[in-house]
Amino acid sequence: MRVAGFGFRSSARLASLQAALTLAGGRVDAVATVASKAAGLQPLADALNLPLIAVTQAALAAHDRPGSDTVRAHYHTGSVAESAALAAAGPGAILIIQRTASPDGKAVAAIAEGPA
Repeated sequence: MRVAGFGFRSSARLASLQAALTLAGGRVDAVATVASKAAGLQPLADALNLPLIAVTQAALAAHDRPGSDTVRAHYHTGSVAESAALAAAGPGAILIIQRTASPDGKAVAAIAEGPA
């Protein structure tokens, strides 16, 4: 299963989320983000007719990634996108596309692949 994980600013709109996913370049089976931001990702899940996986902060921290110190202070990982993708794709998942930002810088997507 391929999962696109997302990190995004509260001002991100559907176009930003779509752009980040397009630039990450891949077909996915689900989208994921931290549970506290899941409502902001729902429009993309609906547009793509994909399931949305809301990942707990504990699950993010279990897949700690390098990245932003600001993000780390809030979410206990340096990359919400990468950590959410790995957590949602399941045990043994690997990151196949590192975080890729939308042109406006409001959304970031990463793709992980895990067992079905």
